Amino acid sequence: MANVITVTALNRYVKTLLERDPVLTDVAIKGEIQNFVHHQKSGHFYFTLKDETATVKAVMFRSSASRLSFLPENGMSVIVRCRISLFERDGSFQIYVEELFPDGLGAAQMAFEQLKARLLSEGLFAEEKKKPLPAVPKRVGLVTSKTGAAIRDIYSVAQRRWPFADFLVYDASVQGREAEQALVDGIKALDQSGLVDVIIVARGGGSREDLWVFNSERLARAAYACKTPLVSGVGHEIDFTILDFVADLRAATPTAAAELVLPDISVFADRLQRAMQIADAAISYKLTVCRQHCDIVASTDVLQNPTLLFTSRETKLRELNRQLTQAMEAKLQGSRRELAQAAALLESLSPLGALARGYCIASSNGKTIRNKQQLVPGAQLQLEFSDFAADCTVDQIIEKGGLLEKGTKI
Repeated sequence: MANVITVTALNRYVKTLLERDPVLTDVAIKGEIQNFVHHQKSGHFYFTLKDETATVKAVMFRSSASRLSFLPENGMSVIVRCRISLFERDGSFQIYVEELFPDGLGAAQMAFEQLKARLLSEGLFAEEKKKPLPAVPKRVGLVTSKTGAAIRDIYSVAQRRWPFADFLVYDASVQGREAEQALVDGIKALDQSGLVDVIIVARGGGSREDLWVFNSERLARAAYACKTPLVSGVGHEIDFTILDFVADLRAATPTAAAELVLPDISVFADRLQRAMQIADAAISYKLTVCRQHCDIVASTDVLQNPTLLFTSRETKLRELNRQLTQAMEAKLQGSRRELAQAAALLESLSPLGALARGYCIASSNGKTIRNKQQLVPGAQLQLEFSDFAADCTVDQIIEKGGLLEKGTKI
């Protein structure tokens, strides 16, 4: 008789078998979504994946669902990357989805339009937020594959248009599972480095499926947050990706992106040539004007006969000399009259004149006697006359108008 086991043991055993099978740990399955439920509280997606004859239950946990750039809908044809397991409690065989991609033009277009409308409503495409490109970038940042055709096309354009261009390349996958994260990391790294003036995100041509990574919401938000001017140069001339709408400038191909970012050296050469021609014309005109002016000056009487200039100056100099002599003579005569008047006034005020008329100057100890308070009886006086002097003694001081009792003895 077979061993008896519990339902739990059975389910656990089957689950273990499924999860240990290397084929079932990473499977890509194509089907149509049915019974889709977005659990708002947990964020998980629950749905059924079906084809023409069979169905399988599927769950996509929030950690994986949050990375989607669109919301799945019933009837949408998709391709999922998943692992196969068993929900032990219910014994329910189901798939656990890690990645989900639209399959077919209709589903892909629906996902594209959903994301485009949402980002548009958030303002990520607003023209007023677009940053202008530098006229002459010193260094260009490239987010692309180092082995792809895009980087060769850009270098070729640089050699032709602007050989002085300097590039800083972030080697990133541009297709496959790793591409989204690599492109996001590349934009952030170059932007935060501060070493580049403009960034080009580039990829060569490919199918719409190959280019689907450039419709990533994470990539769009990284481009919008980039402070450095960013150009989308993905090789699809007709279709647009979400990155094209967010970027500051969209180029149809990597070659076009390089042509938009790098200046054309021939244009600069033409501008320089025109500037040199304008400068030559201006200099020639100035020289012509100067020559004409010199000819006019050379034909004047002064330059034709330079002695005329000295003759006129000599006449003027003689007139100025005559005027100066007259002025000096008048000034000298006036000064002499003033001096004579001052001498006469000085003579009239001089004490020597008074002495000559019989007056004298009395002094005591070298001080001239000006009032009676300077005298006391017995004081020695010196009397100075015009031609002699005498010493005397004061016997008595007599008030002016009083009787002279006893005179001064000399």
